[in-house]
Amino acid sequence: MTTNMADLRINYDQGSLSQASLSADPFTQFNLWFEDAVSANVFEPNAMVLATSTSEGVPSARTVLLKGVNKGFRFFTNYDSQKAAELADNPHAALVFLWKELHRQVRVSGWVQKLEARESAEYFHSRPRGSQIGAWASPQSEVIENRAVLEKLSADIEARFADVDPIPLPPFWGGYIVKPRAVEFWQGRPSRLHDRFRYSRNGDSWEIVRLAP
Repeated sequence: MTTNMADLRINYDQGSLSQASLSADPFTQFNLWFEDAVSANVFEPNAMVLATSTSEGVPSARTVLLKGVNKGFRFFTNYDSQKAAELADNPHAALVFLWKELHRQVRVSGWVQKLEARESAEYFHSRPRGSQIGAWASPQSEVIENRAVLEKLSADIEARFADVDPIPLPPFWGGYIVKPRAVEFWQGRPSRLHDRFRYSRNGDSWEIVRLAP
């Protein structure tokens, strides 16, 4: 390896963040920043790192896609997956959004609940048919021998539902909502003197404080 990782750095100069410019509500502020990310053509601005852990505190993280913001952050997955098992064991999670082009990051931490089957079905039926088949076919997080196993499972499901429209919601698949206790907005600034503000839930309102970078 010839690249010296310690020498990789940029100067963050895409803007600033002040408390006066912040919305009183973190969801409103998130949506404003999200629309900025969309306008800036950020690649998959709804991509977020989801961190979970077991009750023993063993962490794991992966990237999933945000599918809605309304009093919480929504995503969908297989209920037999590793992340789902960990959420059943410890229903707390953290999220990280990184919008590199804007030198921005958002962190979320809170508790997690399953969505109602009605909401999961509504989203499931909005997905492309191929994605619906994939949800049925994949034994997510299980060990499989090779790619051919997955392709056969997919072909079998496609045949099973060839004359079925809409494809039913799998009983092992659905959504979660992360209800935040805290949301942090980070704006990169020159010389690593970044702007950081944290919203913390205080009853029915939110307390906003500035954090040192």
